[in-house]
Amino acid sequence: MEKAVITVLGQDRVGITAKVCTVLAENNINILDISQTIVGGYFNMVMVVDITNTTSDYNEISRKFDDLGNEMGLKIKIQHTKIFDAMHRI
Repeated sequence: MEKAVITVLGQDRVGITAKVCTVLAENNINILDISQTIVGGYFNMVMVVDITNTTSDYNEISRKFDDLGNEMGLKIKIQHTKIFDAMHRI
């Protein structure tokens, strides 16, 4: 299984989770785990997803999340778990 981590951060507003999940569904990406919180009006979500059967290449998915983030005023990043794990190992 090939996994990635998606992070979403920004001002809370209606539809964030729905729009992120729409991009996932359109690209055949399955959510394995999800955590989200709202603190002081700021939305924070972390998802672990299965990208094994995606219909798009990694760069295209990343661009779609960049576009969605720009449209909604959010920071949305996707990282392969190998990169994510290496960056957060101390």
